[in-house]
Amino acid sequence: MDTIAERGLDGLTMAGLGRQVGMSSGHLLYYFRTKDELLLRTLEWSEGRLGAERSALLSGPGTARERLDGYVDVYVPDGPRDPHWTLWLEVWNRSQNADDDARARQAAIEGAWHRDLVAIIAEGVSRGEFRSVDPDRYAHRMRALLDGFSVHVAVGIPGTGRTQVLGHVQEFIAETLIP
Repeated sequence: MDTIAERGLDGLTMAGLGRQVGMSSGHLLYYFRTKDELLLRTLEWSEGRLGAERSALLSGPGTARERLDGYVDVYVPDGPRDPHWTLWLEVWNRSQNADDDARARQAAIEGAWHRDLVAIIAEGVSRGEFRSVDPDRYAHRMRALLDGFSVHVAVGIPGTGRTQVLGHVQEFIAETLIP
């Protein structure tokens, strides 16, 4: 993950990665077949870690708003070249030419984020913490907002650092979700 974040997938060779991790390039190709498969498997591994964080967040104590704030905190990159987000940018860049299996795996990852957000919003609506909104529709809008801002943070667009983005998202939530 760190190597992909540092060099991008185009700057990565299986031979170079093999040297870095103490394996032959043939061994890596045996397990991953292609750099695209290596990228997707690395993203799945990274998402597994974040999925565990989201799961703990959803099952933990607190209000729906606190869980929503935690979700946003996990979602938004730490800063430019955030390794997790660099993986996403690389995967999205290759999505147009991906096969059906790769697309389905990517959709599964995105679906998990979406379902968790829908659950948080539905909980807040049912408890009266949030306005009466369609949780699925709101989650689509919220994730589009988070994705757009997160890309800006990950690529280092001036004026869109993590702190500014979190402020914009909190403002959006206050204006659209809080009664």
